[in-house]
Amino acid sequence: MTADEVDGKEQSLLEHLTELRDRLMRMVLAVLALFLLLFPFSEEIFSTVARPLLALMPEGTSMIATSVTSPFLVPFKLVLLLAVLLAVPYLLHQIWGFVAPGLYSHEKRLAGPLLVSSVALFYCGIAFAYFVVFPLLFAFFITVAPEGVAVMTDIGQFLDFVIAIFFAFGIAFEVPVATFLLVLAGATTPQQLAKKRPYIIVAAFVIGMVLTPPDVISQSLLAVPMWGLFEIGLLMSKLFIKPRKSGDGPGEEETDEAVTEQLFDEMEREEESNRQRPD
Repeated sequence: MTADEVDGKEQSLLEHLTELRDRLMRMVLAVLALFLLLFPFSEEIFSTVARPLLALMPEGTSMIATSVTSPFLVPFKLVLLLAVLLAVPYLLHQIWGFVAPGLYSHEKRLAGPLLVSSVALFYCGIAFAYFVVFPLLFAFFITVAPEGVAVMTDIGQFLDFVIAIFFAFGIAFEVPVATFLLVLAGATTPQQLAKKRPYIIVAAFVIGMVLTPPDVISQSLLAVPMWGLFEIGLLMSKLFIKPRKSGDGPGEEETDEAVTEQLFDEMEREEESNRQRPD
């Protein structure tokens, strides 16, 4: 390897590192800008998030702060989380701009819709938790309170609970994408997944038990949508992924090796042409 080639590779590496630094700075600045824009409305944002609980609390009760710093840190933490969630499309756009040049055209065509659907499903999971799960869950917890016990939730513990539920349902709503990717990668087939449906239902309830508070209501509210989303992912994989032709294993391996060798030959020819090209 000549000195010019080494210098060229070092320059290329520095260019990539510089681009990565610039994109990371843009991501941080985007989150910071959203945070500064939202922080003056921190009280309204917290009231909106706590509305499902406040609407069900007995008259004469309210939420409390058991820590000296909670009245400031809890809204701060909530606004920062909201800023990150709102910036997710822009953050993914920056990541995509850095990664996309190294992908093949068919990978780009596939990755784009998957990224968009993943973000949309994550937001849907959060919306489902807020509008469906919270009213049912808080109503259950308040009604089972023993007589003579005033329900006065600490705002710090409430926020931790809300964040855990939001992320649990956001991640759980990614099941269709995960199912689609498993079938696309050839790790399994829709028919095999359909045969394992009883085990997947049990796994959904186990995941619901791990990710949610220790009560049957929240566990079921997470497990049942996961099951339904698995069925949606199974249907999408049947509709959009062509079944692989069954054939002898060695023949398929030879075809894959031939394609790989062809790709390497094209890369070598392109590299050779770049070397011969005058500066």
